[in-house]
Amino acid sequence: MSSPPKLFDAAQIHRNLSRRKSRDNFMRDLVLDDLADRLGAYKRDFSRAILIGPDAETLPERLYSANGPIIAQRVDAFDNTDFPALPDGEHDLVVSLLHLQTVNDVPGHLARLRQRLRPDGLLLAAFIGGESLTELREAFLAADLAVSGGASARVAPMAQVRDAGGLLQRAGFALPVADVETHCVRYANPVALMAELKALGASNPLWDRPKRFATRTLLVAAANAYAERDSDADGRIRATLEIVWLAGWAPHESQQKPLRPGSAKVSMSDVLGKPQGRR
Repeated sequence: MSSPPKLFDAAQIHRNLSRRKSRDNFMRDLVLDDLADRLGAYKRDFSRAILIGPDAETLPERLYSANGPIIAQRVDAFDNTDFPALPDGEHDLVVSLLHLQTVNDVPGHLARLRQRLRPDGLLLAAFIGGESLTELREAFLAADLAVSGGASARVAPMAQVRDAGGLLQRAGFALPVADVETHCVRYANPVALMAELKALGASNPLWDRPKRFATRTLLVAAANAYAERDSDADGRIRATLEIVWLAGWAPHESQQKPLRPGSAKVSMSDVLGKPQGRR
C-alpha cells in the first residue's frame, strides 16, 4: 500500500511551539470547556484514561463524567514525532485535543488510538475543522495573486465535518458520531489575528510551505484584502473558528448493532397509517 502524502512537518510544528513566549492558548481553553460538557453526559466509570493535547503540563489531570472524577494521564500531542508517546496497556478512555488537524495519516492515526482502547472503550477527539480561517485563506490568496501573480499554500488544509464520521469507520470504530462547534472570533485588525496565530505556534506547518518568509508587501496586501472583505461596522474583523468533535467506541459484542435489511418487524405503512383513497 502507498504511504499517505506528507502534508505537515512535525519537526516544524515542534519548533513553532518551542519558540513561544507564553503557554496561553484560548483555543485549548475553549475546547476544554466543551470537553467538560460532553464528557459530563456519559454515565460511565473510566478507570484508565489518556488526555492528549498541546502543552500537556497545562492540561487538567482530572476530568469528570456523570459518574464522577477521572484521573487522566497527560500526553503532549506535539513532541516532534508522528505519533505521541502513549502509556502502555489498554485504556477505557482516550481524549485527543487539537492534534488531528496536523496528522498526515488520520485513519491510520485513529486506528492506532483504537488499539490503545479496551473493548467498549471511548475515543473523544476535537480538531480544527475545514471552515476555520477561511477569511485569512481568501485574503492571502487575493494578496498572492495581486503581488506575485500566483498562489502559495499559506494556511493549512483542514478536514470537513462531513468526512469525519467516515474517518472513524475506516479506523474500525463502532457507533461513530461527528458534529461541529462554530465560533466567530473578532480582532481589532488582521495583523492582530496573525500575531495571535504566531503566538499560538500556528505558523505555517505545511511540508511544502514557501521557502521564503512572507514579505512586508504581501502581508500588507493580505491585511488590506482581509479588512475589505470581512470587517464589521466598528472596523473589527471576523475570523471563523470551527471545532469538529468525534466520538467512537472500540467494538464490543454488547454494543447495539444495526438491523439487517428486510428484518424490520413493523412496516412503514403501519407506522404512517394506510393511505386514504383518492377523491
